[in-house]
Amino acid sequence: QERLKSDGQSAPLRFCFKPGNQTVKMPSGPCLDARADWEPVVFHKTGPKGKASKSATEVNAARRSGQAVDTDKKFSGGTNKSAHSVVPNAVKLDENAETFRHETVSHDFKMALQQARLAKKMSQAALATAICEKGSVINEYEAGKAIPNGAIINKLNRALGVRLPKAHA
Repeated sequence: QERLKSDGQSAPLRFCFKPGNQTVKMPSGPCLDARADWEPVVFHKTGPKGKASKSATEVNAARRSGQAVDTDKKFSGGTNKSAHSVVPNAVKLDENAETFRHETVSHDFKMALQQARLAKKMSQAALATAICEKGSVINEYEAGKAIPNGAIINKLNRALGVRLPKAHA
């Protein structure tokens, strides 16, 4: 079915379905039903349970009458601190004046590695490719900054065909 517009052209009719399977013919456009039943949804916050359910007036009344009132302060309550920021052994850390460092490769190891690589006429990048590691790994070992890793040292021994000295200082 079609309906004539004011300019004389015909416009198709659209159907808008309403509750109860009633079909009503309406002009094309959004289906606006003024009779829609919209009720606001309201969420209610429940009060505290257990010990915390006492109101401030009840607590004050108990204090005035001389009864014992237990108060528990929440850990870091009312502050903007993380629960993880408190270090339980902070005193031990403060008392200990030693400086702790990771064990790095020895001077003998780094010099032997550099000499073995140069004897094979390999660049750091070429050696790194040969042992399937990044170039920065070889650079750290030769600079003496690397933390010794047995698997990498074995790869270096095989790639260079030498037995490098003990890595630990």
